[in-house]
Amino acid sequence: MPAISVIIPIYNVEKYLRRCLDSVLNQTFTDWQAICVNDGSPDNCAAILDEYAARDSRFKIVTKENGGLSDARNAGMRVADGDFILFLDSDDFIHPQTMEIAYFLATRDGSDIVSFTYDRIYRPQLMVRHIFGLETDTVVPARMAKKYKPAAIKTLVTDDVYAYATERAHNAFNPKRKWLIKHCQVWKNLYRRELISDTPFIKGILFEDFPWWSAVMLKNPRVTIAPLPLYFYVPNFGGIVLSAKQLRILHSLCDGIMDAYRRYKENATEYQMAKWSKNFKWYFIKWAFRKIKYLDNRADLEAARKRFCELERVGALDMPPTRWARKLRCKICRFIKICKK
Repeated sequence: MPAISVIIPIYNVEKYLRRCLDSVLNQTFTDWQAICVNDGSPDNCAAILDEYAARDSRFKIVTKENGGLSDARNAGMRVADGDFILFLDSDDFIHPQTMEIAYFLATRDGSDIVSFTYDRIYRPQLMVRHIFGLETDTVVPARMAKKYKPAAIKTLVTDDVYAYATERAHNAFNPKRKWLIKHCQVWKNLYRRELISDTPFIKGILFEDFPWWSAVMLKNPRVTIAPLPLYFYVPNFGGIVLSAKQLRILHSLCDGIMDAYRRYKENATEYQMAKWSKNFKWYFIKWAFRKIKYLDNRADLEAARKRFCELERVGALDMPPTRWARKLRCKICRFIKICKK
């Protein structure tokens, strides 16, 4: 049984896959298994995976029909047997000491989650190069060469994840700013396997991280926060705005809001519900509502109206916690009524 299982969903990433797998192979921590889930990839990913599995037996290949990111992660979780789980997207990569640091902190602090962050210099650097038509694929972040002493890393350990996890924007004068667990990306954390083994991702939706992370927080995990840039996130340079795509995003966001709200309504304490609503739920409602401006036909607008009617009916839009949320609720109510007419 390895200490860490790394779950890597793989689909149509032939261009980036070797860099991702090399970042796992080059870890200073050696007690790992990498579960590479080939999600029906149509390119040369299968051959690359065979190459790495032949080189190192710690690479385990799971081959399945295409089912999307959530389905691939679920497939990886079903076969993972490490004490801890790390999620890694196959077009991204990690610092050589990521597992060493995260495992050291988890075992030292008895934590269920170790939270780090992504390099906030690397991503804008790639975006600027893309704008100017410069090559982006071979750019190596300077921080990849940085050496850390795990025992010397400044951390914060908490049994109240809601005090630090948020989607909210915080200014530079906020004393908690350094320790905030910003956003819901699942790849920014190391998880104790027993904490998440019974929490699958919702299959078939986009932005599945939000309802999943909401469910994990509800379990009151002990968290070590280490604000180190250990993950290197490669941005999507597409960004095409199409009505059908935006409607799918809206549906996915509403599915996630609905799933998480029902879970919290049934299981959350008053404190958990209030914190989650203020720091997460209303930001995703806002994100979903913003998609309406991209919908260019009556059928899509009607589909959007039905989704917001559903949220209103179950109570997900009740008791907005801030002034901007109350204004947003009024806008949503007007949209529902106008579209109905």
